[in-house]
Amino acid sequence: MQDLRNLKVWQKAHALAVAVYKDSASFPREELFGLTSQMRRAAVSIPSNIAEGCGSGTDGGLRRSLRVAMGSASELEYQLLLSPELGFMGTDSYAGRNAEVSEVKRMLAPFIKRLIADG
Repeated sequence: MQDLRNLKVWQKAHALAVAVYKDSASFPREELFGLTSQMRRAAVSIPSNIAEGCGSGTDGGLRRSLRVAMGSASELEYQLLLSPELGFMGTDSYAGRNAEVSEVKRMLAPFIKRLIADG
């Protein structure tokens, strides 16, 4: 079992989750149980699933968890795209978060591919 805090992809995903929480704090109050909640859950799901996979003790468990993390990253990617169009997020914040989620996805993809090749 690997210490997930040493994984660069987990570090990036954790930082992304923190940033999404901060960014979404300024979303309209009526979105608290809508887009705000959806974005926060998707953002937290990414590092959470990486952590779960690292703790699973098997390559199969890690592979499954990383795939879920990738799905959550894709979900967040869309929610981020939607946010400035609804006037909830500025274009600078969107650009920064979008770059971060893209980087996390780029890091997850070869990690998953390697586990598939090894398994």
